[in-house]
Amino acid sequence: MSTGDGLPPLREVIAQLGLSARRSLGQNFLMDFNLTRRIAREAGPLAGRTVIEVGPGPGGLTRALLMEGAGHVIAIERDQRCLPALEAIALAYPQRLTVVMADAVAADEAALVPPGERAMVVANLPYNVATPLLIKWLTAAVWPPWYDSLTLMFQREVAERIVAAPGDAAYGRLSVISQWRAVPKILFDVNRNAFTPAPKVTSTVVRFSVLAKARGEAEPRMIERVTGAAFGQRRKMLRSSLKTLGPDSDAMIEEAGLVPTDRAEDVSVEGFAALACAFARRAV
Repeated sequence: MSTGDGLPPLREVIAQLGLSARRSLGQNFLMDFNLTRRIAREAGPLAGRTVIEVGPGPGGLTRALLMEGAGHVIAIERDQRCLPALEAIALAYPQRLTVVMADAVAADEAALVPPGERAMVVANLPYNVATPLLIKWLTAAVWPPWYDSLTLMFQREVAERIVAAPGDAAYGRLSVISQWRAVPKILFDVNRNAFTPAPKVTSTVVRFSVLAKARGEAEPRMIERVTGAAFGQRRKMLRSSLKTLGPDSDAMIEEAGLVPTDRAEDVSVEGFAALACAFARRAV
């Protein structure tokens, strides 16, 4: 079936190159072209925009982003086997696709974005690095960051944790970090049969709109420290779980305007930001 871009169907590309998804790289190739184009459209207006894509594999989503009008796609891929497929796409879309062979966890994406621009990130993330990459992007030292939105694929369970509110069973450290500087929204689920090989779990597309100002002033590393301590013992009251941060934990809770008998799951994002600030004033 023609995909409308003059390139062979993705299944043919994969067959010709003898590609198979590698579990060690967290790969699941997205084969449904209608679906990849939907993801590209849901990311927002792409015309003239620079888009960072992580883990393009043989380029199913890459092709959709270009067809939907992205001005320039910068695809970060670590699997050398996928390079011929991506090079063929680059030839079909002259000067609109740059392939960077690198490990995205260690990559400096900000350095790839043209000066004065803010990019969009759109990616079917490899499952094994999805959460570390999200935390890396949301705890950037400079804010507002080098991007203005993230449209990403996660396992459904992870997506539910990202958008969970205080009091929800799924509310946790990832919820706080995700909602501190952005507004995440679940867009839609993706049937496992859309992938090759089909994963054992349902996938979900989540869009993050960046907040110009975070929900509470705090240092990213301090947010990570206090949420790690609080949710590391989530069944305990704050006065117990935060003792791992030092002897002044009771004063820190009081200074943040929180209740010592609360549990982590009861504390708002703003509450954790206040806690992080109080901790920063005491941290050595």
